[in-house]
Amino acid sequence: MASPRKDGGFLTQEQREKLRIAVQNAETLSLASPRSPTGGTTSALLQQYEHQLEQKRAAAAAAAAARGGGGEAEAVVVDPGTCGGRIPGRPSRYSSAVKTHSLLILMHDRVSDYGAGGKGTWGKLIDTDVDACLDRNDPNYDSGEEPYELVEAPVLTPLDDYKKAVVPIIEEYFSNGDVKLAASDLKELGYDDFHRYFVKKLVSMAMDRHDKEKEMASVLLSSLYGNVISSTQIRLAFVLLLDAVDDLAVDIPDAVDILALFIARAVVDDILPPAFLSKAKVSLSESSKGMQVVQTAEKSYLSAPHHAELIERKWGGSTQITVEEAKKRITDLLKEYIKNGDTAEACRCIRELAVPFFHHEVVKRALTLGMERPVAENLITKLLKEASEECLISSSQMLKGFARVAESLDDLSLDIPSAKSEFQLLVSKAISEGWLDSSYGRSDVNGDVEDEEHEELARYKREAVSIIHEYFLSDDTPELIRSLKELGYPEHNPIFVKKLITIALDRKNREKEMASVLLSSLSMELFSTEDIVKGFVMLLESAEDTALDILDASDELGLFLARAVIDDVLAPLNLDEISSKLPPDCSGVEILNMARSLASARHAGERLLRCWGGGTGWAVEDAKDKITKLLEEYESGGDVGEACNCIRELGMSFFNHEVVKKALVMAMEKKNERILDLLQECFSEGIITINQMTKGFSRVRDGLDDLALDIPDAREKFLSYVEHAKKSGWLLPTFGVAGST
Repeated sequence: MASPRKDGGFLTQEQREKLRIAVQNAETLSLASPRSPTGGTTSALLQQYEHQLEQKRAAAAAAAAARGGGGEAEAVVVDPGTCGGRIPGRPSRYSSAVKTHSLLILMHDRVSDYGAGGKGTWGKLIDTDVDACLDRNDPNYDSGEEPYELVEAPVLTPLDDYKKAVVPIIEEYFSNGDVKLAASDLKELGYDDFHRYFVKKLVSMAMDRHDKEKEMASVLLSSLYGNVISSTQIRLAFVLLLDAVDDLAVDIPDAVDILALFIARAVVDDILPPAFLSKAKVSLSESSKGMQVVQTAEKSYLSAPHHAELIERKWGGSTQITVEEAKKRITDLLKEYIKNGDTAEACRCIRELAVPFFHHEVVKRALTLGMERPVAENLITKLLKEASEECLISSSQMLKGFARVAESLDDLSLDIPSAKSEFQLLVSKAISEGWLDSSYGRSDVNGDVEDEEHEELARYKREAVSIIHEYFLSDDTPELIRSLKELGYPEHNPIFVKKLITIALDRKNREKEMASVLLSSLSMELFSTEDIVKGFVMLLESAEDTALDILDASDELGLFLARAVIDDVLAPLNLDEISSKLPPDCSGVEILNMARSLASARHAGERLLRCWGGGTGWAVEDAKDKITKLLEEYESGGDVGEACNCIRELGMSFFNHEVVKKALVMAMEKKNERILDLLQECFSEGIITINQMTKGFSRVRDGLDDLALDIPDAREKFLSYVEHAKKSGWLLPTFGVAGST
């Protein structure tokens, strides 16, 4: 049926017009047909027919008026038979046309006779003069008379399917915080070129939620960067968010500030380059909210002192309970349990901690508390037994808890003289009651082996830890190298590597950066590649145990490995060597694969050099360009103090070996040894350390063959610079020219 009239009439105006034209055409064809034998007779008969119709209409109107009917009659009842049925002298075609016309008049007039349109009536079935409408309250209403409506069914595209699919992934991640599951689900979706819409949806959904979800969103983006979502897709996503911030602000009043913080966090997390902000300004109008977002990110967040730490803690920092918080809660619940003796309540509190991987700490602290307070020993063993029987604390966590107490028995004995004997009794009781596995042996209880080799190793570990702590306080690399040489035991160098990184893992980003810088220095001065490879093998073998105390140890170890490759401490092939020495099912293999991905990602050097805040956010190429310009300015007659100040303002002390390298090459090329005075001043003021000097000289030494193509006497000049540096104390006397140090 045709589209409905606006007033709801049964026939549309278009239908009425077509009906009128059809009737006229039928009459015209019939009257003008060449088959008509006498056209004049036909016209006369038609005129006679119309005259009779008018007479009947007039008579019907008069009768209706006499009856007092519902309005003036518009037509009379016409029966085709009153016109003689078949008009003489015309073929049946004419009669059909007349009958069609007469039937329409018949339908119309009969309705009129029955009072259609009058007071108290439902209106006419067909009304050619007055608009009519369907009334659903009419007893004779037929829904079939309603006009048809065309409904367009949307055609879904792959992008529409993708956008629908990512919403449950995000919702599930917000509920369980499982980064690996979210990454797996996103990989299964495919459509890598659509990931910008995932990022946009993730951020926009988090913006309308609590700080916990905002922090979770930032953590997820940082985790997916490079491995799952490319930097280009993340950049495009934030462009889309800047364009959509006007719409977001309708539902989220502080959308500008929140999005600015998301962008600042992305810059701090190295998933957006700092240049993104300046490039975004070009495409945004001055009055737009997108421009407000960029300006807020720059002025309020990224330009503030210690902005990285402030931004990382803005939404409450870690999305999970920290190790220190977990330890404090465990201690509090155990003390509360000793006071009230409610085992069920204590088990409930342990369960609510939601840290099953950390239950060994519950065991350790409970056992220690039981030895410290003998009156509470029975309560402690009752709690541990109950927790074991309810499968609240697994057998493996129980074993680890006992093992950790065994390792610290020597220290405990200083405060609890009977610690060893009491611990032995606790072990026997636990095994006999069935809540400690019988495989826990007496040798583990003793905790150490009383032999000379063990004492030597233990002494080395204590000294190494002391040296590392001193380094973290003083940042004095030459002093550390001297101390290690005095300590001796070069066969234990891998253990030092393991200790250095393990201690750094449990500290802040400053110490992690210092550990990587030290590792680079040791690789040139003291340690062989084999030492470092063995050290990382030991770290990866114990990664699961390390993760028990340091929740993000796996991710940080991956960064240490990748950073070692970027710093040339390890070659990419060394990662394969490390992999061959690991058990196939250990978590270290997964960490190694992550390190490979990080080291091979695009712009890996820039990102990893700043992974712990070592840089100021500049790209390496920008830093190199600034170094070249300041050296050229100094070489052309600049002030040495100003040049030193410029190097200091670069804020990239870990990259000062590039200053040394470029200064030496420039001195060779321009035959101007004045630049060596700048290196002397930088060393005297402590701007460039001896390890950075060594690294810079090493880079030039390694490239001498290429330099000799443009500077024929490059080797001779370099030898003279090395001698000068050794005499001035910039380089150690052991630095070699032809080979490695």
